[in-house]
Amino acid sequence: MTPQEYVEEVLELVERIPEGRVMSYGAIADALAERSGRNSPRQIGTIMARHGGGVPWHRVVNSAGRLPPGHEREARARLLSEGVPLRGDRVLIEEAGWTPDADRTG
Repeated sequence: MTPQEYVEEVLELVERIPEGRVMSYGAIADALAERSGRNSPRQIGTIMARHGGGVPWHRVVNSAGRLPPGHEREARARLLSEGVPLRGDRVLIEEAGWTPDADRTG
């Protein structure tokens, strides 16, 4: 998978995160690791910072539930409007976390 294909895969996965749910940078990296040969949460963060403006970027948080750096206020407002549970400035990932396997029909 080329670097550009990886960027596209990341953005397509973020597009699939349902309203009211979130994924961490690490969960995105893990979900794509087998197909891509890559597994770096930092790389996901870089992709989101450079290319994520057209996808629901606010649904991507760090593993502790912290909101995207520099965009906390807007992300918080968007997530609250979607009904995402927060405690203080963190998303409750155990309640709002989503995996791509969750929407596959067998």
